[in-house]
Amino acid sequence: MNKKITAATAAGLMASAIARCSNAGCSNHGPTARDSTPATLPVVVERTRAATMEITPAPDSNRHPHTTPGGVHTAVNTNRKEEPNMHTRTLGQGLQVSAIGLGCMGMSMGYGPNPGDRQAMMGVLRGAVDIGITFFDTAEVYGPFVNEELVGEALAPVRERVVIATKFGMKIDNGKVLGLDSTPERIRQVADESLRRLRVDTLDLFYQHRVDPNVPIEDVAGAVGELIQAGKVRHFGLSEASAATIRAAHAVQPVTAVQSEYSLWTRDPEPEVLPTLAELGIGFVPFSPLGKGFLTGSVTSSTTFSDGDVRATIPRFTAENRAANQALVDHIGNLATSKQATTGQIALAWLLAQQPWIVPIPGTRRRERVEENAASTTIALSADELADLDALAARVGVQGDRYNEHHMALVGR
Repeated sequence: MNKKITAATAAGLMASAIARCSNAGCSNHGPTARDSTPATLPVVVERTRAATMEITPAPDSNRHPHTTPGGVHTAVNTNRKEEPNMHTRTLGQGLQVSAIGLGCMGMSMGYGPNPGDRQAMMGVLRGAVDIGITFFDTAEVYGPFVNEELVGEALAPVRERVVIATKFGMKIDNGKVLGLDSTPERIRQVADESLRRLRVDTLDLFYQHRVDPNVPIEDVAGAVGELIQAGKVRHFGLSEASAATIRAAHAVQPVTAVQSEYSLWTRDPEPEVLPTLAELGIGFVPFSPLGKGFLTGSVTSSTTFSDGDVRATIPRFTAENRAANQALVDHIGNLATSKQATTGQIALAWLLAQQPWIVPIPGTRRRERVEENAASTTIALSADELADLDALAARVGVQGDRYNEHHMALVGR
């Protein structure tokens, strides 16, 4: 079994590096995620066997327009000593969040029976804040509605320390999702309802959940822009949108972040979306960065999915395809063993190394997994290791689509 790097270890390593900070006036040590100086450049943190660490600048290729060459120190909170010093990253429009976020959907739906009750999930959410995570992802459609209510209640006591993202764009009637609806009227309605459920005065980041072909993206962007002007929304985002749609939306209302599935076995955003985001200064938020659990090594060809587990409907998760894709996980696992890490931590470390404006949001319902995921920020991958992982999916192949036919038709539009 791979030895896990814990959040406590990560905190100690980060504290050592900050103690060596040579610039006592570094402006990147701000008080909160939302209040930190937007000019902070994210960094890659190198873990060494001697339990020390070096801070190195993120790669210069496709550098974000609002960063500068040469790198800076990590942005940390020195005012709350009980929290680990997870570094922050900057999405578009100066929005700073923790380098690892938390996807909250699974706490309410999607992966079968919950191992904990509502109080337990609130404990996971608040525990995430305790270890330095400030970025939380939810949506009206999760549940529907109950996930926003859970996130809102759990994070209300720490509201000023977190960034909460939610989404619009679905037609919901009597608790059932009937299709897409991104009409301006619906966007305004969802905003008001999400504000109430999340117990906030302003939505930090408001994504269109899926592109609605019946509503021009310019109208969508304009409607969100009006909500921003009204003070109900801070930032505009898109999910699973094409490069052309991103450009069209951004021309009307600047886009802060694009969210799409991206991981070692799902590389769809690389040819067109990621270069577009780099050009326009937009952040990228990969969901399912651990391949819905497969890249952690916890799902095998013999795994049985319970009722309500979305993976039972996904071609990539048939027993045959899981067996065919096991070689990819085995390869990641071998590297993890050499790093005294877990396979999931290697998968997240690879994502973090791609660009300094990428912020993965792995989901979990267990606090120990939150800590494990957070500690991936302390793992350094060499140039050779990154090159090997970059080519892994093409070399060994990935069998099966990432969605069923219906849901595949909703992405990349």
